[in-house]
Amino acid sequence: MQKIRWGILSTGNIAEQFARGLAVLDDAELVAVGSRSQESADRFGDTFNVPHRHATYEDLASDPDVDVIYVGTPHPFHAENTLLCLRAGKAVLCEKPFAMNAAEAEAMIGEARARGLFLMEAMWTRFLPHIVKLRELLAQGAIGEVQMMTGNFGFRTEFDPKSRMFAPELGGGGLLDVGIYPISLASMLFGAPQSVVSQVRLGSTGVDEQAAAIFRYASGAMASVAFATRTELVSEAWIYGTTGRIHVRPPWWGPSTITLYQNGQPEQQIAPEQVGNGYNYEAAEVAACLRAGKLESDVISLDETLAIMRTMDTIRAEWGLRYPGE
Repeated sequence: MQKIRWGILSTGNIAEQFARGLAVLDDAELVAVGSRSQESADRFGDTFNVPHRHATYEDLASDPDVDVIYVGTPHPFHAENTLLCLRAGKAVLCEKPFAMNAAEAEAMIGEARARGLFLMEAMWTRFLPHIVKLRELLAQGAIGEVQMMTGNFGFRTEFDPKSRMFAPELGGGGLLDVGIYPISLASMLFGAPQSVVSQVRLGSTGVDEQAAAIFRYASGAMASVAFATRTELVSEAWIYGTTGRIHVRPPWWGPSTITLYQNGQPEQQIAPEQVGNGYNYEAAEVAACLRAGKLESDVISLDETLAIMRTMDTIRAEWGLRYPGE
């Protein structure tokens, strides 16, 4: 089987994690890296034995030996970098959050569809073994009709006005960094919400430091999510159905295990086997789609990614939070 040839756009920590994930896949080959300097590209290339080291993103996008590019730059550059790669004819896996807002996401999706190119949001959680098992259990009706979900993701970071986490122009705050995880989980379970109610605490730099939201769906189902960058939360998720419940243990958004509670039955601990650091699973999904000639994933479609961005726009509108340049 011919290997899928990957390029990585960025040399930061998330790019390194993705490169390590790729290394466990037999049908993937990391052939190129793009940075904003030759020194950074060479350093990354030396670490991961990458043959093509590009000092510009433009050179990476035009590399004829690359089939698909992983975009791992900071949030505000996702749209620009993804559009660059698409216009160069490359398939793209773009790190979450997919964009800063729905308008950017629409432009990215429109470009991919117009050019007939594959594009996917890198929401790695969707493809981890325990979340795959969760979907299987729900599809089998293991807890009956799903009625409610709660999901949290929060950590405590010390205040630093120079940090990206506190910079509005870089999409700082909790929503785009950690809020997207429980919001995406709710989307996986219920789709787009019919109504959204949210509360926030904005910090001195104007970014959201902690927040919570409640979603209601046309079916009557509900989801509540909480996220924070200045408050340590128990990062767990619960899914409640008519005949049972499922607990996704902390940290639910990364490699984890689940506990199934069915009414009148002993609890079941479920710990699916995992290989690699977890990033390999989203890369494997991209490879499977490319080999099948698909332009998007059935697990997280482009329409769903856009709907999630719209939900986050709605939440920010309730807060009165706009990012610079919007």
